[in-house]
Amino acid sequence: MSSKVKNKHRLKKKEIAELTERISKIFNSDLSLKNSIVETGILDNEKLIFVDGAPCFLERKEELIFTIFGLDKFKPKNKQVVVDMGAVKFVTNGADVMTPGIVDADEEISKGDQVWICDERNKKPLAVGIAELSGIDMKNTKKGKAVNTLFYVGDKLWNSIQKY
Repeated sequence: MSSKVKNKHRLKKKEIAELTERISKIFNSDLSLKNSIVETGILDNEKLIFVDGAPCFLERKEELIFTIFGLDKFKPKNKQVVVDMGAVKFVTNGADVMTPGIVDADEEISKGDQVWICDERNKKPLAVGIAELSGIDMKNTKKGKAVNTLFYVGDKLWNSIQKY
C-alpha cells in the first residue's frame, strides 16, 4: 500500500520568504525560493515541504531538516562531511558516521549543527545528521562518532517519497 500526501497546500509569498530565511540560516547560504512553487503536505505523519514538486525539507518539532532530495536540488556548499568510499555502504544502511571514515569536513561545523554527508568520489548526498563534533575535530580525530544520522538514502522516508 503506497502512502499519499495529505493536506497539501501552496504557501503564500510571505510564508515562502519566512521559509527561505529559516533554510538559509541552517547552512549559512543564500537560498532563494522566490520563483519556486512551495507547498507543504503530510506524508506518513511527517510534514514535508515541496519545492517545485520535489520533497526538499522535513519539518519536525519546528526544526527544518533537508531531505536527500533537497540536498541534491540545492547543493549547499556548507556543513558538508565527506566520507571515504569504504564508509558509503555503512552510511547508506543508516550507520552513524565515525571519524575514521571522514576524509574532509567543513571547518565551520559546530557540535549540534545539521550536516550532510557525501562520498569523496561523486559528492552526492548520502545522509543528513547532527554533528557530534566540530568540523575541525572531525578532520583531526581518528576515533569515535562524528555524526548522528537522521536520514539516509534508502531509509523509510526516502522510500516513501521516491515517487515525487
